[in-house]
Amino acid sequence: MPHHHRPALLVLGAGDHIYRAFPLREFGARHDLVLLDPQPPAWARPYVTDALAVDLYDHQAVTRAVTEIALRQPLAGVTTYLEHHVELAAQLAKELGLPGTAPEAAAACRDKARTRQLLAEHSVPSARSVLVHSAEEAGAAADAIGYPVVIKPRGLGGSAGVRRADHREQVIAAFHEAADATLIGLEKSAVAGVLVEEYLRGPEISVECVVRGRGDVHIAAVTRKQLGPEPAFLEEGHLVDADDPLLDDKPLRNVVTEAIKAVGITNGVLHVEVRLTGQGPRIIELNARLGGDLVPRLVHLATGVSLPQAQAALATGETPELTASVRQSAAVEFRYPPATGTVETARADAVSADWLERLVWTHQQGDVVTAGAHSTINDRVAHAVVWGPRPHDCRLRLAHVLQNLTVDIAAPVRTTACVR
Repeated sequence: MPHHHRPALLVLGAGDHIYRAFPLREFGARHDLVLLDPQPPAWARPYVTDALAVDLYDHQAVTRAVTEIALRQPLAGVTTYLEHHVELAAQLAKELGLPGTAPEAAAACRDKARTRQLLAEHSVPSARSVLVHSAEEAGAAADAIGYPVVIKPRGLGGSAGVRRADHREQVIAAFHEAADATLIGLEKSAVAGVLVEEYLRGPEISVECVVRGRGDVHIAAVTRKQLGPEPAFLEEGHLVDADDPLLDDKPLRNVVTEAIKAVGITNGVLHVEVRLTGQGPRIIELNARLGGDLVPRLVHLATGVSLPQAQAALATGETPELTASVRQSAAVEFRYPPATGTVETARADAVSADWLERLVWTHQQGDVVTAGAHSTINDRVAHAVVWGPRPHDCRLRLAHVLQNLTVDIAAPVRTTACVR
């Protein structure tokens, strides 16, 4: 193994290259990277100086690996962009005496029940919420809160298992769905349980925050979310505008800042989800990490600010560069399957334009996908990222790209007899 002297940034988990190549590349722009991953993928190799295979849910194995790395190369920081490992990153940073989030603050963000409890204690506007462990408790909680309600798993993300329920029968069904929901291994590190919550009316946004100390919150961007039809809350797209009027909205800034103080985060980049209700902004959840779904890439395209570089800087005790160098808009849209079944055709008529940052197929011919209410982010067939002077330009450009996609789904074949 090579012997390095420049302090390295320890990165926990690689994730999927389609969504994660950008943050990993940005982490590596100013730091040597050492990757810990159960199976370090080939795509990550160009961005890291060293990679070790380790089960990130085995704390002893992680401690051994970190000790081994530290003998070869000093460590300047620990970070992750994966929800699965935010608590581990906080624990390791504390054990190694490196900058980071307090482990209990990271844990409070991972546990949506604890988040709600802390927000309530600090009088931060969010949703009324009851933690339940049975369908009967869920029904009683929904009756007490008043319909409609939202049922969600206590510790997942990506809107997995999240449902709106308008009456008691729907609550019972949604409870079982939330209790059984899984998402790309996230359930391994999640706190068990289901929440029944007040339904908040109004558009949903996320606020991309850089925290440099207690109450020192810099809002780098506001992301406008495009959600699919209820009762599910699937993300269908995101848009970032460097001139979004919400960047100057004092009530939003205050609610977000107070929420971050309430959970105790004093260092790092956060992705804070908010509903803009008739009664003002209300917190949905706080994620103690970079946003997923290519949000950091959109922020970079729209403003020139690299949130992954800011996160790496904070993890290593440096000052993040947060000055915008671009003023435009950027957006992503995800194409979900039109029907449940096997992908038969997935092709795009040639669209080449300097404003098209990417058009990516995430399912190929022969893949089985699920449509409608039971779709998850794993069923997305394709996505496109564009930029433009204003939000309107991005929407027109996305429409142009996506109307040139052809996705045909063959109905699933059901047979009862053996066929040769």
